[in-house]
Amino acid sequence: MDKKTNTGTNWYDYIYAIKHRPVHTSQLVKKLPLYRKPIIESMKLNESKYKQVVNFVIEGINEGHFRKGDWIPSINEFRKKYNLSRDTVFAGISELKSRGIIDSTPGVGYYIASTKLTLKHRILLLFNEFNEFKEELYNSFITNIDKTATVEIYFHNYNRKVFETLVNDANGKYTSYILMPGKFQGLDPLLQSLSGKVFLLDHCHNELKGKYSSVTQNFEKDTYEALKFELKHIEKYKRIFMVQSEAKEPYERYNGLQRFSKEYGFEHKYLNNVTGKKIKNGDLFILVNDRDLVDVLKQAKKQDLTPGQEFGIISYNDTPLKEILAGGITTLSTDFKLMGKTMASLIGKKNIETYENPWILNIRKSL
Repeated sequence: MDKKTNTGTNWYDYIYAIKHRPVHTSQLVKKLPLYRKPIIESMKLNESKYKQVVNFVIEGINEGHFRKGDWIPSINEFRKKYNLSRDTVFAGISELKSRGIIDSTPGVGYYIASTKLTLKHRILLLFNEFNEFKEELYNSFITNIDKTATVEIYFHNYNRKVFETLVNDANGKYTSYILMPGKFQGLDPLLQSLSGKVFLLDHCHNELKGKYSSVTQNFEKDTYEALKFELKHIEKYKRIFMVQSEAKEPYERYNGLQRFSKEYGFEHKYLNNVTGKKIKNGDLFILVNDRDLVDVLKQAKKQDLTPGQEFGIISYNDTPLKEILAGGITTLSTDFKLMGKTMASLIGKKNIETYENPWILNIRKSL
C-alpha cells in the first residue's frame, strides 16, 4: 500500500522530489518512483516529537536512501508531515547539525553533510550492573562481534529512571540497542520508540517475548531443573531458603523452587537477606548475592557448623574463589561466555530470534 503525505501526495514521488528538487524551489515535482519502499514509517506514538525529524534522517542514511550531498525535507515539509511546530522541527534539525550529520546552504535548505554514522554497526550495551560475570559476558561479546562495529557500554544499576534516561538519550545514535531490562515492566512503548534494532539480554518479560531478538535465562525452569538434577544431594535437607533481593532479582527463581518443593515435599521460604538468621540442622540456602554467602559462612563458623554436613549451600554464579571457599561452594550459573557469543551472532540478522541460555551446575562439598 502506498504511503501518503498529509497533502495526499504519493510518498515515493515525494522522496524523489526532495532528493532531486531544483536549488531555487521547494515545490513538489511529480516523478516516477525511485525506491521500491518508502523511507519513513508511521510515527511511533510515544516518540519524542523532535526525534521524529532526527530519526527520519538517520534511518534514511542507514537504509541507503540518503547519500552525502542529498537534500532533506525543509522545515515546513517536516511541519506538515508530522504536524509539528517550527520550534520542534528546528530542535531536531539543530541536533542533526550539532552531530555533523547535516549542514545548510543559506536560502536553499539542509543537506546531508556526513554519513559516518553508517558504520556497519554502532552498538549500545546497557547492563544492569558491573561485576565479573557481566565482564565475562562483555568480553565474549566483543570477541565475537564484527570488528568494524563500535560498542559503547553503560549501566543503569537497577534504577528505572536511569534506564529510561539512558535509552532516550541514546535514541538515534546507534544502529543496535542491547538492553538488560531486569525486572522493569511496561517497557514496550519506550523500546518501540528506538531508531534501530532492539535486543534483550538476560531477562525478557512475557509482554516483550516474540517482539525482539533475545538471549535470556529462564529463571524458573533453570532453578527447577537444577534442583531436580541435584535431588540425590538435596534429599538430606528439610528446608530450602531462596535468598535474594526482591527489588533486583527475578522472582521466577522462587517460582522454580516452589514447583520443586511441592513436587518433592520440601519446606521452602523466600528471604531478602540472611541478616540475624541462625542456621538449623537440615537447612539449605540458595544464595544469589555473595554478601549473603559470606554472612551464612560467618554464622556457620559462630555455630561451629560445616557446609555440606549440618546444612547446605547453593550459590548463584560461579567464580574461581568459590571453588576453594569452605572446601568448595556448589554453584548454579548461566553460561555468560556463551550468552555473549550468541548475542553477537544475532547482530545484523533481520529475523527475530530468541534463545534460552543453558545453566551450568558445579556440585561441590557445600551440598
